[in-house]
Amino acid sequence: MKTVLFLMFLFLTLYSNGQTKNPNYDEPLAKSLGADDYGMKMYMLVILKSGSNTNVSKTTKDSLFAGHMTNMVRLEKLNKLVVAGPFGDNQNDFRGLFILNAASIEEANELLETDPAIKAKLLKPEVYPWYGSAALPQYLKDADKIWKNNF
Repeated sequence: MKTVLFLMFLFLTLYSNGQTKNPNYDEPLAKSLGADDYGMKMYMLVILKSGSNTNVSKTTKDSLFAGHMTNMVRLEKLNKLVVAGPFGDNQNDFRGLFILNAASIEEANELLETDPAIKAKLLKPEVYPWYGSAALPQYLKDADKIWKNNF
């Protein structure tokens, strides 16, 4: 009986300690970012791989990738693109990564279809639901203040 009481006491102690409230909680901010009770939300993670179209001229390829960059800026201004960046050399043929502020894979695919490099099959997207911090888009406020040279 002592063991059962001890285990119940231990469980209640651990449970009550695990349910502490955040003294810094900012409800209006959390709501504006779409945060759940844990400060998280669902995004769509996109892995961009090399596409099937390998027979394009350098001029066409350069033009399509310029459009790719322009489209990323457009999606960021629409608050749909949260993170973007290229991968270094790898064995998986991964070219880049996006984290999209999209509610579904279907919405993410609609956004991706606006990318000229994806439409031309220079890049092939793979989309996965991803649960991350709702504050992730906040870094964008400072992202444009820290680069010195444009690509």
